Amino acid sequence: MAQSLDKFKATFREEAFELLTQLEEKLLELESQPLDGEIVNAAFRAIHTIKGSAAMFGFDAVSGFAHEMETVLDLCRSGALAITKDVIGLALKGGDQLRQLMEFEDGVPAEMERENESLLLKFRELSKSAPPSDSAREGHASAAQAGAPAGAGGLEARTYRISFRPSRDIFKNGTKVLNLIEELAGLGQADVFPHVEDIPPLGSMEPEACYAWWEVLLTTTVDENAIRDIFIFVEDQSELGIVPVPEPDEGETKRLGAILVDRGLLSAGALRAALGSQKKIGEVLVENQSVTKPQVESALVEQEHLKKVHERSETAASIRVASDKLDALVDLVGELVTLQARLTRTSLDLNDGGLSSVSEQFERLISQLRDNTMSIRMLPIGSTFNKFRRVVRDLSIELGKEAELVAEGAETELDKTVIEKLSDPLVHIIRNSMDHGIERPEFRARAGKPTVGVIKLSARHSGAYVLIQVSDDGKGLDRDAIRSKAIERGLISPTQDIGEQELYQLVFEPGFSTAKAVTTVSGRGVGMDVVKREIESLGGSAQLSTLPGAGMTVTLKIPLTLAIIKGLLVRIGGEFFVIPLASVDGCIEIRREDLSSMGQRRIILYREELVPFVSLREFFSLEEDGEKAGTEPDIEQIVIASAQEGRIGLVVDQVIGDYQTVIKPLGRLYRDTEGVSGATILGDGTVALILDVNRLSFVVQKGNGLKAVAGGA
Repeated sequence: MAQSLDKFKATFREEAFELLTQLEEKLLELESQPLDGEIVNAAFRAIHTIKGSAAMFGFDAVSGFAHEMETVLDLCRSGALAITKDVIGLALKGGDQLRQLMEFEDGVPAEMERENESLLLKFRELSKSAPPSDSAREGHASAAQAGAPAGAGGLEARTYRISFRPSRDIFKNGTKVLNLIEELAGLGQADVFPHVEDIPPLGSMEPEACYAWWEVLLTTTVDENAIRDIFIFVEDQSELGIVPVPEPDEGETKRLGAILVDRGLLSAGALRAALGSQKKIGEVLVENQSVTKPQVESALVEQEHLKKVHERSETAASIRVASDKLDALVDLVGELVTLQARLTRTSLDLNDGGLSSVSEQFERLISQLRDNTMSIRMLPIGSTFNKFRRVVRDLSIELGKEAELVAEGAETELDKTVIEKLSDPLVHIIRNSMDHGIERPEFRARAGKPTVGVIKLSARHSGAYVLIQVSDDGKGLDRDAIRSKAIERGLISPTQDIGEQELYQLVFEPGFSTAKAVTTVSGRGVGMDVVKREIESLGGSAQLSTLPGAGMTVTLKIPLTLAIIKGLLVRIGGEFFVIPLASVDGCIEIRREDLSSMGQRRIILYREELVPFVSLREFFSLEEDGEKAGTEPDIEQIVIASAQEGRIGLVVDQVIGDYQTVIKPLGRLYRDTEGVSGATILGDGTVALILDVNRLSFVVQKGNGLKAVAGGA
């Protein structure tokens, strides 16, 4: 019993945190749309649900605090209390406090109790400043009902058949009929069928006359009076019919004939006579003129509408699965992928046709299982975007600036593990944009800009990667200030000529900051180096671009998943390596004597571009180990890969082909190995290292000056 209760409490906490996230999102929306009643209602429902559930599971401190917040939001929704920045700010602080209180069931620490009482006092003072009126109390009751589930005091969804026949002259008083239909459809799930059979030929048509009428199938939680209210100003000039549609029996789809009988368009006897024919019932009824073709089409729309409503009510929207269970499932799929590779290798070694057939079928099934499992772990990145609105709001107040966050591509999906690791880098980038990029309102006004700055957060897919961009319309990067700081810190020499993009990349160096004073937001040089380190740990890259006076953009290139990737398997002597296939541009051949004659000048022309390359045999010192080095082939392969620093060539003995790669982390002793991000197990049990192309490119070019050689060649 105790275990069961603990499980319910854990579920409550999980759902409560989701509701608090929704509450924060709605409160931030209210700041820009304070008169939107739907947003206020949504915020109220969230806090009302938290209060009721907390009381049910014994979280008395949470329930009591939520009650005071609910009272304030109730006053806001009734209009008794104006929705101001101060009110929203207090409500946001209340949401933060509830998150902390959720962790304590038996008692609240003394320090938190003092903070609790301080906030509760402020909520009570707000409530006293605007005593609730009768309408407010009525609103409270209706909102509580709206927050309740169907069947527990709230209105259950019902389906109505609505016929709207406007008068022929309705257009002459300026009525826009389609606007009424759109407003009606906004009340719930709707299907609209227009009747156009009365429209005359063009030659005899009156341009200002309305010949059409509409039937609407609407499934909604509002009552009949709310539907009539939409047509209140045109009801005298129209024929309006609102008829509740009987629900079909459990598990049944309502028949076309039954719908026509319900509508009074067909008698039961005529239906029985038509059912004896071999033709479709609709065709028979139209042929014997029992009903018209538009009436049959309208009934078919009703049939399809009821079917969709029934399917939606039967299908669960989602199911909660613990994160560790998903991780375990992905691990098992990874083991199956490795096992499938072993089976394929065994079938080739034995040259058994039957086993090869089984192996191919097994490979197809594993591929489908892998894709489905990975899709379960994919989440819309918008779940991360929402929290940054709060970051921008709080920093605007702290820094005395005005800014808003604009998000695009929130539906873009990423592996949940990647999303979890993206939070900190994005916070650092936004803080940097707010502190260094967005100017104060008076400076923006003098520069001819809107006083409210904009930080744009966007995401989109690009092959096996997701591109996330954070851009602002601030003053951009100061090239001279960055150069001076780089010289001061010894990153470059005073006489060194460095490209603009390379100079801006110095912002990612540890301890680098152009701030003149240390503040609570910046100045210690900790932030952008964290961004680069975290993004590179994900196998991604970060780049800066800027336009002086117009703003800065940080582009993050992130792999879709960290568990299973497609790779290019290569061999060097007796060792195997995997290069992420998404990074590979192409492969070219080179003779060993041509490679040897180049000396230190390791540059090759690829698609009219000079590309530096490195021998992986030399980089990993394989030539020093006779057993692993093997015999160097006369013709070697250069794999051209794209990296953050630009293209780079990787010289290998043999390109074997593409390979489903299950990523295994390296042990503690090998975690800092340059140019390697992980390992995988091949079909014969051999371990292959997975190359980190970005890091490999950076180490090679920085250590050997290849970038300078390429640039001057």
